[in-house]
Amino acid sequence: MFEELELDAKLCRAVVDMGYKKPTSVQTLVIPLAMEGKDILASAPTGTGKTAAFLLPACQFLLDFPRREPGSCRVLILTPTRELALQVYEQAKLITQHCGLECGVITGGINYGTDRETLDKNLDILVATPGRLFEHIEKESFDCRQIESLILDEADRMLDMGFSKVVNQIASEARWRKQSMLFSATLEGPGIERFATDILNEPERLEAAPSRKEHAKILQWLHLADDANHKYALLKSLLQNQVSTAVVFIKTRDRLNQLKQRLESDGIQVGWLQGEMPQDKRNAAMESFRNGQIKILLATDVAARGIDVDDISHVINYDLPRTADVYLHRIGRTGRAGKKGTAISIAEAHDMGIIKKIERYTEQRLRRRVIEGLAPKNKEARAPVKKKKPKVSKVKKSRLAKKRAGKKKAGKA
Repeated sequence: MFEELELDAKLCRAVVDMGYKKPTSVQTLVIPLAMEGKDILASAPTGTGKTAAFLLPACQFLLDFPRREPGSCRVLILTPTRELALQVYEQAKLITQHCGLECGVITGGINYGTDRETLDKNLDILVATPGRLFEHIEKESFDCRQIESLILDEADRMLDMGFSKVVNQIASEARWRKQSMLFSATLEGPGIERFATDILNEPERLEAAPSRKEHAKILQWLHLADDANHKYALLKSLLQNQVSTAVVFIKTRDRLNQLKQRLESDGIQVGWLQGEMPQDKRNAAMESFRNGQIKILLATDVAARGIDVDDISHVINYDLPRTADVYLHRIGRTGRAGKKGTAISIAEAHDMGIIKKIERYTEQRLRRRVIEGLAPKNKEARAPVKKKKPKVSKVKKSRLAKKRAGKKKAGKA
């Protein structure tokens, strides 16, 4: 229970109001150490309660050491994308609902006047994207000197998006802080190690693999497609017959637009989320999806780590991702808040290389399934190809036999 983590009764009441009954594995690992004031370097798959794992100890610190006089924000949370920033902000508001703490968010794509209104408040917690926040630091409209806790969420994604220099500059501006926490889907790679070395001070290294119970919430399988038309037919059948709410991932904006037009011409209503989309349209698309007006959301990978909706029944990989870790981020959009979810991938022959990488990375085989009337005609798609042993001629067999016989005689001698 959350009470056993020695959290304030107001915070425990908030998480109960949010529908959480007991801490997840990452929360159990992170919260006690973070409450001791230690720096944290943690890996946690998406959808395992990571946001509450850093918000709860941060809020506990603010309650234990209340502000003595008005000032700038005390806890700064940096996220790589606008969507993720807004969702962390919403979580922060829910967790602090009984505490009287002030939360704010600033991201790119929003009017600077709105930012100024936010920054003029007596903020306790600020959630921000690195680029927009650094603009305010350079303009001297944001002061980092009162930051006591710096939290980097999805640091690996920040590196992928080229934010490492900006984040290091922000960390340098907030050098009087008491604590830093860095969360990433993976701790592998020199980039994360450099990030951690530059920002953290003797961190506790935590790798929070989800428990079997948490991991089993997402059922995963694979449909094999002969070609592009067969692939579309499989998707259409899934959306019309098996799905209640779904995020469908596509690899490029152009392919997303083509798929959107094709589905809408077949009478399937969809929303969409992609890069270089005005913030008001992004927000409108997410709101329509959240409130159930739109049941199917098409998305490029810009949204893979930025969608946090509790009731997504399915994630469909219409296009396979380029890497196995992105696959995990995608499927983490379903099976959230204690619910079960389903992740379906549709693969053509050229996708089998990444499928094998995903299976190695997740340490489980994606079960092959067939939709009645849409079975793959290509024999290679229906069953894995068995490598044939090279044929050995009779002459070569004879030479090999003589060679082995000679070795046996030499051994006896």
